[in-house]
Order: sequence, then C-alpha cells, then structure tokens
Amino acid sequence: MRIAIVGNGRMGKAVAALAIERGHRIHTVVDSSDNVAGRALTRERLAGADIAIEFTGPEAAVANLERLIELGIPTVTGTTGWTGALPRITALVEARKGALLHAANFSAGVHLFLRAAQELARNFSGLPEFVASIREEHHAAKLDAPSGTALLLRQRLGDSDGSRFPITSVRGGTVPGTHTLTYVGPHETVSLSHVARDREAFAAGALTAAEWLPGKSGVFTFEHLLFGEPA
Repeated sequence: MRIAIVGNGRMGKAVAALAIERGHRIHTVVDSSDNVAGRALTRERLAGADIAIEFTGPEAAVANLERLIELGIPTVTGTTGWTGALPRITALVEARKGALLHAANFSAGVHLFLRAAQELARNFSGLPEFVASIREEHHAAKLDAPSGTALLLRQRLGDSDGSRFPITSVRGGTVPGTHTLTYVGPHETVSLSHVARDREAFAAGALTAAEWLPGKSGVFTFEHLLFGEPA
C-alpha cells in the first residue's frame, strides 16, 4: 500500500516507520510548514497514493481533509480539536463518495477504557456522595486542551455541559498520554486509568485503520473498525 503521510511530527514519523516495517511504501511526506491551507496537497504530488494518514494540528486539519477528500484519497486522521467542522466534512465526504476515518485516539486499549468507564459511571450514578472528575496528562507539545480523548470520555459519560465530570489538563515532559476517571467518596477513592507508555500503540492503530479503510465509503471512527459500530 502506498501511503501519503500528512504531518511530519512525532506521530507522522512513528506511523511512517511502522508502515515500512509492515511492508508498505511511503508515497510522500508532507511537512506542515510547507502546507499552509493544504496547498502542498496537489493532485500531482498525491497521484498514486492509496491512502493518506493525517496528523497535524487543529488549525490545519480542516483544510487538509477538504483537499484530500476533493482529490478522492481515503484518509485517516488522528488530529484533534477540529471536530466542530465535522458536519461540514461529513457532507463533503458524502458528496464526493469518499472515505474518512477519524479518531481522537487510535489505541485499542483506550476504546476498551471508554467502555469500562461507561459501565463504572452507570454503577456510580446512584451514589451522590461520590464526586467524579477526569484528569488527562500529555507531553508539553500537545496543542489542544482538554485532549480529544478526555472530551470523548466526558461525552460518553453523558456530561454535555461538563458539570458532572470536570476535566483537569496537565502539559509537560514527554508523556504520550494518560487519562484517569476518578470517584472520590467520604472515605475511599475509585480510579480507572489508561496509560500510554509510548506512541507505538497509536501508530499501530492508525496504520491498521489505513489498511482497513480503502474500498469503503463514508465517515467512520476507530470503533467501527474495533467493534463494528460506536458505543
């Protein structure tokens, strides 16, 4: 499979290295500094690419996705902080009969954590003496806060306004990502955590998504791949 990597940061490099290990070919690598408003995503540069994997920043993602969809290239994106534009992107995918898979997190363990968190929340729902909160920690270079995964967790817990599950975000060092749901009672604390030890889990998930997406049409999430449909 010929893969176009859009974004040459930590995740782009990790995906490219793993793709080569799996026997895929890197068709092109598009650095964000050369791709203002998606201008480097030309038909000529991307001709022959089977899939694009996009890891950039929230300020660049929408233009990148629009351009890739217009060019008819199935796209996997792990960029967070842009999903306010998801209805617009979805409409474009449908109009072009394209394929997009987006995820705030490509770790299979995170998605199992999300499902376990929903079950934990159901069991605590009738115990008002326990106060809930979410804490997420990421490396200093992560631009968005709260993280997309923390926001997804809060959404899954049915907290639309953030009043029941406040999020604390910590940025520092090189931590790939830690998410913790905590219930604090008068005499005890219950916590559920997911800790990413390195970026390989995310790179492997993104690459698996890229192997899965070609030949499909529509907008998908990582949970479509893992479980058949979102929770």
